[in-house]
Amino acid sequence: MRILVLGYGNIGSVIVGDLAESMPLVEVVIAGRSRSRAEEVATSIDRDNVSWVQLDASNRRKLVDALKGFDLVVGALPGKVGCQSVKSCIDAKVDMVDVSYMPEDPLALGEDAIRAGVTIIPDCGVAPGLSNILVGHAISKLDQVEVVHIMVGGLPEEPAPPLNYVVTWSVEDLIDEYTRETVIVEDGKVIKVETLSGLEEVEFPRVGKLEAFYTDGLRTLLHTVKGVKSMWEKTLRYPGHVEKIKLLKALGFFDEEPVEVENTCIHPRRLTIKLLEKKLRRPEVRDMIAMNVEVGGMKEGLRNSYLYRLLDRYDEEHRVTAMARTTAYTASVITQLVARKAIEEKGVIPPERLGMREALFDEIIAQLKRRGIEINKSRVTYQPNTR
Repeated sequence: MRILVLGYGNIGSVIVGDLAESMPLVEVVIAGRSRSRAEEVATSIDRDNVSWVQLDASNRRKLVDALKGFDLVVGALPGKVGCQSVKSCIDAKVDMVDVSYMPEDPLALGEDAIRAGVTIIPDCGVAPGLSNILVGHAISKLDQVEVVHIMVGGLPEEPAPPLNYVVTWSVEDLIDEYTRETVIVEDGKVIKVETLSGLEEVEFPRVGKLEAFYTDGLRTLLHTVKGVKSMWEKTLRYPGHVEKIKLLKALGFFDEEPVEVENTCIHPRRLTIKLLEKKLRRPEVRDMIAMNVEVGGMKEGLRNSYLYRLLDRYDEEHRVTAMARTTAYTASVITQLVARKAIEEKGVIPPERLGMREALFDEIIAQLKRRGIEINKSRVTYQPNTR
């Protein structure tokens, strides 16, 4: 079997390493636009079953041709090329597990994937991804879902000025998170809310006070969870962060429209990406991932509330960020399930569907635990009139 990983960044490189170690008889190939970078990453992994190839994912025709030589593809590219990568896999009739934060709705490609006879699992990172799997597991235990609330954030272990934040993933996707339209469910209705709104202070165990605000994280859950009264995702940051981001946004630093400066056209968003990459990419600062997933509803006349909590930290021994661990290991575990034909359903399969299958859920959680990622689960049951 040959598996291709598109993307050699912090996430893609960890996915390759984990796949190569877990599946020593499988050839794992890492691909990217830069020949030297792809070779460097493959060499640093230092495993006999890892190789590299130069490949520009923005060239769809060449990408489709290249994909036909593989049995399975993992997408770890920025969101702007995520949808094209998925479409290319469908054209090449190759199964895919994708972690890109694409703006498009991946479920819209479902019929095309079924006709091609392929399995596409989108949003397979930490959130969306692992968060969806946890929601799916809780849903499978309930007769009626009433509430789905997700809080998640990648954070430095201590606030790091000037934004009390460091970059551990794609800066471009980070800005998308702060600017992309946010949709939630409120009083049973699907509504649009302003991204960065809904600000509240929360106390996260073993971390302390954080702030939470609306972002676009529900994605496929908006289509797969029916009859819910309240459903949203909020991003977690240290207090004061969102106020600074709102200021940057209001001043136009995230704008796409170019401005002229001394006879030169400058794109504010592109400039901001470069500056944040330079100023906030600080590998000496250790990071962590904090996530709460709460799902409530009715079961046999009783109200049940399921709570899943994750707190993961930088891996000092292997020098892997918490963001890469939780994103890449989730994607790797699901990729291995697809490779083993434990997931054979054709079409676009949202990750929450995996959580609804007890055997798959148990396997995913067990494999993550083997890698040091532990999910604390709890359930509270009470009479409806006691709330």
